[in-house]
Amino acid sequence: MDWIERIAEIRRWTRGGERAPHKPLLLLYALGRFQRDGNRSIPFSAAEAELKQLLKEYGPPRETSPGYPFHHLTTDGLWLVDTRHGPGSPGPGLRQLRDSGAAGRLHPDLARALAEEPGLLARIARHLLDAHFAPSLHPDLCLMAGLDLETSAQAPKAAVRRDPAFRDQVLMAYEYCCAFCSYEGWLDGTVVGLDAAHVRWWAFDGPDDVANGLCLCAIHHKLFDKGVLGLTAERTITVSARYAGRTQSSRDLVLSLAGRPAREPQAGLSRVEQDHIAWHSHQVFRPPART
Repeated sequence: MDWIERIAEIRRWTRGGERAPHKPLLLLYALGRFQRDGNRSIPFSAAEAELKQLLKEYGPPRETSPGYPFHHLTTDGLWLVDTRHGPGSPGPGLRQLRDSGAAGRLHPDLARALAEEPGLLARIARHLLDAHFAPSLHPDLCLMAGLDLETSAQAPKAAVRRDPAFRDQVLMAYEYCCAFCSYEGWLDGTVVGLDAAHVRWWAFDGPDDVANGLCLCAIHHKLFDKGVLGLTAERTITVSARYAGRTQSSRDLVLSLAGRPAREPQAGLSRVEQDHIAWHSHQVFRPPART
């Protein structure tokens, strides 16, 4: 049985390209628990707060319930839920799951494969990360999910499927300056601290071209992928009102960006396309925007 293919076929709610990483987040969490405890049942009452935080941090901007993936992942043959009354999930409602003593675990066939094939867990986790989340988020997401993919000698590196020329093209287009703060830096003739950020994530059909890229410093790239920063249709920078920063550096590096125009690429090179900006605004940025 090819478990990567099974994972790739997870049924997800979709509408107009919206992100719905609820089931992938639960699977990453369950894999982290499997690393530590084996395939012991995970009581919903114990997992609820952690799943809610994962959904808040890495799910879509709209609020969502941890009961949704805990119940619905059972339809994909990867996850089982039992209650004190017997096998089967009572439904996605939080009260139903709490009151019935619901507990979930990986399907025994998957758990057996993970135990017998040492590199499988890391391959599944890498697939879920690559397919559903921006690369800048992977380390922190693994940490929150309790996944250790770095110390395992058998943990594969992320598959390189992106266009290797994308970074060079985007950095050149913005003349090696952050489009948000104009940072530039070089070490022995090599640019440092600058990334080529996808506006529409590669995992959601974001192309590797300049019209979907921004040259951003490392900190603004991370904040852009987390939804702290965004762009308007006029390509001015937005800052989420949910972001809180009281120090002078927070004001200088983040809060002062609100309403500032983003740097434009060199003349003759493509600006970020409106469709990609709109996708980021609806799927990643955390509204409302500060005024």
